Amino acid sequence: MPISHIHLIKLCVGADSFEDQQGWIRQRVAQAAAKGRAAETRHVTRMWPKRADELLKGGSLYWVIKGQIQARQRILRFDEVIGDDGIRRCAIVMEPELIRTNTATRRPFQGWRYLEAADAPADLPRQRVSDDKLPLDLELALSDIGLR
Repeated sequence: MPISHIHLIKLCVGADSFEDQQGWIRQRVAQAAAKGRAAETRHVTRMWPKRADELLKGGSLYWVIKGQIQARQRILRFDEVIGDDGIRRCAIVMEPELIRTNTATRRPFQGWRYLEAADAPADLPRQRVSDDKLPLDLELALSDIGLR
């Protein structure tokens, strides 16, 4: 059976690690809860995905942290946001859970890109999430040969 969904991939600016990104998400969720809003996170972007229907069939936003895909968040929906400048933007609304994935090297790019489901790195098994962090060069070598 063919895969019917796709994903997005985006550089994570300002976070140096999975834990940094997780902390930022927790802070945003706490702020939303204090205002009586749903526990969701969102990323506002200028462009509206042309393949939104495919993304909403199970897609996630994969975060590139320090040149490595390290995590993902499941996409819930897309909301229209009008900025103070009157320009229409797209809010990518995601579940607050940040899921650690196997690492995969990515070169820098601007904006976001589509990521085919078959090319997305697998989630780390839950029991491995608390494993000691490997040195980056070893993690990259294992990823290159398909063992991480």
